[in-house]
Amino acid sequence: MKYPPVHYHHYLGLDPLLSTQHRKSEEYGKPAHDEMLFIIVHQTYELWFKQIIFELDSVLSAFQKPQVAETEMGFASARLERIVSILKLIIGQVDVLETMTPLDFLDFRDMLYPASGFQSFQWRLIETKLGLRMGDRLAYNQAPFYKSLSEDQQKRMLDVLDQPSLYDCLEKWLERTPFLQGENFNFWDSYKEAVNRMFQDDLNTVKTNPRLSDDDKQKNLQGLEQTLKSFDALFDETAYEKLRQEGQFRLSYKAMHAALLIQLYRDQPVLQTPFRIIQALLDIDETMTTWRYRHALMALRMLGQKIGTGGSSGHKYLAEATSKHKIFGDFFNLTTFFIPRSQVPALPKSIADKMNFHY
Repeated sequence: MKYPPVHYHHYLGLDPLLSTQHRKSEEYGKPAHDEMLFIIVHQTYELWFKQIIFELDSVLSAFQKPQVAETEMGFASARLERIVSILKLIIGQVDVLETMTPLDFLDFRDMLYPASGFQSFQWRLIETKLGLRMGDRLAYNQAPFYKSLSEDQQKRMLDVLDQPSLYDCLEKWLERTPFLQGENFNFWDSYKEAVNRMFQDDLNTVKTNPRLSDDDKQKNLQGLEQTLKSFDALFDETAYEKLRQEGQFRLSYKAMHAALLIQLYRDQPVLQTPFRIIQALLDIDETMTTWRYRHALMALRMLGQKIGTGGSSGHKYLAEATSKHKIFGDFFNLTTFFIPRSQVPALPKSIADKMNFHY
């Protein structure tokens, strides 16, 4: 089939795209030069958000199925990694925006009320589709986060909230992980023994460390004992569920075991792509946190302690959201349960063979 010729300008729709930058300052007869930069940077954010949603929806479509085909695992990993690259890119856009000084911003800021980044439907969509729950969000103006959106967007957001997020789908996927149990496979017993040995070594190191004061030793010992209790929960489903109800864990007991297995045995060929997926989700959470942090610092730099245009507490809200709006916290906390590679129990040959590829 012969396709008709396409022109670069028309293919990209540049006429409508480049005609959407309307400065309020110019409209009010007080043209502010830096308002053009402000508009273009935020429009660029929204274009990248659209791409992130496009990638995220393709991954969701694979993980929403009862079984995730091996052929889909590779592209899911690659597309999550692409999201990470995009997020790193938009963090860099803060550098461009900060070439605008606080006084430059004040030239047009008062003309933007009550517009605010809180009204970005696409950013809220990304957070929700990834798995940020209502109860995990920082309260905004004493109302649900979606109340800052338009009426039509609120309806769409409520529909998305009723659908399984990537976190939900990932949890079910982890629970289906093979190799957690097998004939003569006593990994968890061996792992528990290795953990206890590691902690006993740590306790002895603290007790015999001549550089630590008695108070420091006591604090370190208490910390190690508390961590050991978290380890104990890995081997006691009732204890784990109690901690989960208290908010210390979010993943189900079986999903947490699977995630730990994938991390500890990530060198096994069959677990390499699952490991990359977990790493990509960690990177997404980390880069989103970094972007929020840079945004909070920029708000402080531009506004000090002024109230934001959307009516929030400005820098304070953004800084608090940075620490609270985590999605894949359990994957970060998994490192608590890592042990040195030399102490990881060897897999039975029957299990190791199944994890390998045979040609």
